[in-house]
Amino acid sequence: MPLSESVVSPRYGRVRWRRFAIVMVPAALVAAVLIALTAKGAVAASFAVSGQQFTVTANSLNGTGFEQYGSTYKQTNGKEQPVAVSVIRNATLSNLCQSVKVLGLTLRITAGSGSTPVTASNLVVGATDLSGNATFHNISVGQDASTLNQAGETGQAGTFGQQASSVSITNVRQLAWSTTAGTFRLPGFHLQVGGAPC
Repeated sequence: MPLSESVVSPRYGRVRWRRFAIVMVPAALVAAVLIALTAKGAVAASFAVSGQQFTVTANSLNGTGFEQYGSTYKQTNGKEQPVAVSVIRNATLSNLCQSVKVLGLTLRITAGSGSTPVTASNLVVGATDLSGNATFHNISVGQDASTLNQAGETGQAGTFGQQASSVSITNVRQLAWSTTAGTFRLPGFHLQVGGAPC
């Protein structure tokens, strides 16, 4: 075959590492800073709440690393809802029940009713009502919310906060706007549409 008619195959799989690093290193640094700031509570890791509260009950809640402070949640319509934010680094709940009205029907979730309780890490609950029989260990009441250090979250500087090394609550009942957790393990999980609320 004459040289002029030879076919030159394109080369695949080459990465220009220098250009790749120029693009990726700043992006990775920004991501690392945002993750660190979020973990320290400097950047709010929030979302718009639905505008519907739900009920959560449990026979008992036991946790280590407890914090509580005031905050607000924003709904999609722009309305802000004041809440008490409760943060527990590690929590166990027995006989957990959660219910909410959806399109006129009750959506009910139960878990942890057997010998294995529900467990959660970095549990954050925004609620307007919480009741039960509570015991706190090494509690500090009236602390500036920005200086809380038991569960890795902080509130706004100059606002009321409280924290304890551990908390135990029996006959838990709360009216909540949101619940988030790093991990949430629900043994015996059961979801039911219809039926009685918690």
